[in-house]
Amino acid sequence: MKQMASANEGLPPFPVLILKTGRYALHHGGLGIIRTLGMLDVPVFTVIEDRFAPAGLSKYLTGKFVWDTRDLPRSRLLEGLKRIGRQLKLPTILIPTDDVGAILIAEEAVTLRQWFLFPKLRSDIPRSLADKSQLHTLCKQLGVPCPQAISPGTISEVYEFIETAAFPVVVKPSKPWLNPKIKPSIVSSPRALLDLYRRSEAQVPHNLLIQEYIRDGEDWLFDGYCDADSKCLAGFTGRKLRSYPSRFGSATLGRSVTNPALLQQAEALVKAVSYAGIMDIDYRFDKRDGQYKLLDFNPRIGAQFRLFEDSDRIDVARALYRDLTGQCVRRSPQIDGRVFVVEPYDCLASVHDLLGRQLSVRDWWRSLKGAREFAWFRRSDPFPFIVIWIRLAMAGVAKGIRFLHYLFRRSEAEGSKIRRAPHG
Repeated sequence: MKQMASANEGLPPFPVLILKTGRYALHHGGLGIIRTLGMLDVPVFTVIEDRFAPAGLSKYLTGKFVWDTRDLPRSRLLEGLKRIGRQLKLPTILIPTDDVGAILIAEEAVTLRQWFLFPKLRSDIPRSLADKSQLHTLCKQLGVPCPQAISPGTISEVYEFIETAAFPVVVKPSKPWLNPKIKPSIVSSPRALLDLYRRSEAQVPHNLLIQEYIRDGEDWLFDGYCDADSKCLAGFTGRKLRSYPSRFGSATLGRSVTNPALLQQAEALVKAVSYAGIMDIDYRFDKRDGQYKLLDFNPRIGAQFRLFEDSDRIDVARALYRDLTGQCVRRSPQIDGRVFVVEPYDCLASVHDLLGRQLSVRDWWRSLKGAREFAWFRRSDPFPFIVIWIRLAMAGVAKGIRFLHYLFRRSEAEGSKIRRAPHG
C-alpha cells in the first residue's frame, strides 16, 4: 500500500477517507464524494486501486492510498485502515462506497473508532439489509411491500417454484459480495433458471434470490441520511429513467422528483429498522396494485447520490459530514428537476433502448432537459472525464484482441479436425 498524499500539517479538522473494498476503478460515486466535499475545502482522501483510477486524478482530492483491497481477509483490511488512520492523525470521517465496507465498519466499530468517525448503529444492521434474502424476510415481517421472492436451498425447490412461476423472473445473488461473477439478470425460461442456479451453487451454495419481475413498473430511488436516532436529516426521491444493463442495472440517468408517499414509506422503514447513516434504496412502482415495492436497500452511499440536493445545497454526503462534525443539519425541500447523467453507460443504455424501440429520439432529448450534473464531466475538474474515456477505449481494444484471439484459436482447431478427418 503506497500513500500518495500531501502532508496534513495545517489541514482543517475532520478529513474524510473514502473506503473502497474490491476493484472497481471506473466508479463515479467516489468521485462525487471527492467533489462535493472537496469544493467545501474539506480534505478528502481515498483508497484507490491504482494510481491512474479516474477519481484519483480529481483536483479536489487531497490524497490517495493506492491499495488493492480485492479479496483481502478482514484482518488485512483492518491492519491497512489502522495504518491509514495513524498517518492521517486527525479523527477522520470514514465513508464506504460498497456493501463490504459498510458491513466491515459496523461489525468492527469498536476497533475502527480509535481512528475514524462514522454513524453509530447496531453492528448487524448493514449485513441484514445488504443481504437480499434477509431483506426480503424483514420486509415480510414489517409489512413492507416487496416483490414475491424465494431463496432456494435445493434444486427441488427451484422445480417447485417453476411449476407456478410467471416468467420472466429476476435472479440475483443474495450476498453479492460473495459471488461477484453472478450478476442480477432477467431470466426468461425455466431452463435458463436451472442453468443459472447450478452455476451459482457450484461457486457459492445457497446464495441466490429468485424474485418476481414487475412488468411496466416505474423505477424510483430514495437517498437519505439519518442520525443516531434514525431521524432523517436529509431525504430525497427521484426516478431512475435509464439503466445499464437496461431494465435492471445501475442508474445511468435519473431525475429528482419529490414523492411524498415514497418519502413517508422509506422513512418509516428506516425508523423501524433503527438505521443510522447514509442509505440508497431502490423501489419499483407496481401499477397493478399502486404500491411502491422495495427491491434493494444499500446501507451506504449510492453511486448516483449527486442527483439530489436540497435548497441549501445539501446532499447526503454533506449531511453526514455536518452531523458527524457537530454542525446543524436543517432539513430543507429538495430541488426538483435535477438530472444526473453517467455519460459512458448512458450512451450504451440509450443506444440499446433506441435500437430496441423502447425509446424515441424525441423522448431521449427530452430526458436530458433540466439542471444537469454529469458523473464524470466537470469543466473545473477535467482529468477524471478524460481518463475514463481513455480507460474505456483501452478496455474495448483489449476485449477486441481477446475476441480475435478466440476466433483464431477456434479456426485453428476446426482446421486441425478437417486435416485429421479420414478419407472415405
